[in-house]
Amino acid sequence: MPTSATVPPLTPATVWPARGRHTRGAAEDVLRRTLERRKHSRDIDDFLELPEGDDPNAERVFEARWRVDETVTVRARLGLTRGSDDGREWILIAEAEQPWRDEWPSPVGMFWPDEPDAGWDRAAAVDLSLREINPLPQDDKDTRRLLRNAVRGGWHIHVVVHEAMTTDERGRMPVARWLPPGLRDRVVEHRAAPQQLRGLNWALRDSGVQVPRGGAVVLPGSPAPDGYDAEDFSVRAVFLDGTRPTDLVDAVTRFAALPRPLPDGAEGPLTALREDWHLLTLQEELDRQRGLVAMYAEALEAMTRSRDLYREAAERAHEALAAYQESAGPDPARQQPSGAPGTSALHQLTRTLERFKGKSARPAAPAGEKE
Repeated sequence: MPTSATVPPLTPATVWPARGRHTRGAAEDVLRRTLERRKHSRDIDDFLELPEGDDPNAERVFEARWRVDETVTVRARLGLTRGSDDGREWILIAEAEQPWRDEWPSPVGMFWPDEPDAGWDRAAAVDLSLREINPLPQDDKDTRRLLRNAVRGGWHIHVVVHEAMTTDERGRMPVARWLPPGLRDRVVEHRAAPQQLRGLNWALRDSGVQVPRGGAVVLPGSPAPDGYDAEDFSVRAVFLDGTRPTDLVDAVTRFAALPRPLPDGAEGPLTALREDWHLLTLQEELDRQRGLVAMYAEALEAMTRSRDLYREAAERAHEALAAYQESAGPDPARQQPSGAPGTSALHQLTRTLERFKGKSARPAAPAGEKE
C-alpha cells in the first residue's frame, strides 16, 4: 500500500495553537475592546491591529505580547477570516520563549472576553462548543459522522464521556473547568446519554477506542500522536457529582503532553508570527535596524569588490589592446614574424579577455589542416 512521503511537522514545544469561529456581532470590535482592557489591567504589555487592506475579505490580524512567570515573553497572533456564513473564523498562534506550560494563562483569554454567550467559542469545522458540553446526536450514524469530522485537523482535544445515569446540574459541569488554564480552551467535550453507549462504541469502532460504561476516553485524533494507546487514555469511571474527575483530568493532561503534528493550516500563521512580526519593542526595533545596516554593508562591500575586479580586468584589456595596436603599426596588412612583439601583445590581450569572460578559449584548427 503506498504511503505519503510527506511527514507533517510536529508542533514545537514553545507553540500554543487554537482555532474557532465567532458567530455573534462584529468580531473586530470585540477584539479591540478586550485587548484594550487587557492592556489597561496590565495582563498584556501591548497589542497592535495591522492596517486593513483594500480587500474586505482579506485576513485581519491582531498581535499581542505579554509575559508569564514575570520574565518569559509570549508573542501571539490572531487572524480573522470570513467563514462560510456570517461568522468569522479565527486562528490564534502563540509562542513563548520557553516550552509551554499548562499552568500559564490561556492565550485565548487575552484576545476574547471570558463571558457567557460571547460568540467566539464555536469550533470552526463543526458546530460544537469549546466551553460547554456537547450532547451527541440521537442517531448513531450522525454520531459517527460528527466524531469523524470533529477530530480532523488536530486543533482540539476531544473527550467523550458516557453518563451511566441521568445527571443533575452538578454532573453537567464540563471537565474543562478542572483543567489547567492552558488546556481549557483546547478541549471539546462530548456527552453520551445512558442509552447511547452501544451506538457510541459502534460509531467509534474505526478509531480503535471504546468508552467504558460510565467512563470516558480521550480520542486519538487523525492522525493519532506517537505514543497514544487507547488503554492509557481510557477512564473506567467518571463520577458526575460535581467532584473533580481526577483520572480524566490526568488523561487529558498526559494526552496534551504527547508530541502532536502541527494542526492543519497552522504552518502559515506560525511562519507569519515568526517572520512577519510587527509589534516590536524599542530594543527589538534597534536590533532589527542594526541587522539591516549590517546586511546592506555586506552587500555594498560585495558589490565594491566585484566592481574593482571588473575595472582591473578592463584596464588590463585596454593595456593589451594598446600594446597590440602600437606594435602592429599603421599598416594592418603587414605580416608579423613569429615571436614578434605584436604577437606577444596579441596573446596577452587574448589571455586577459579569457580571464575576464571566466572561461578558456579553444584554439581553432588552421585552415586546411585535418584532425
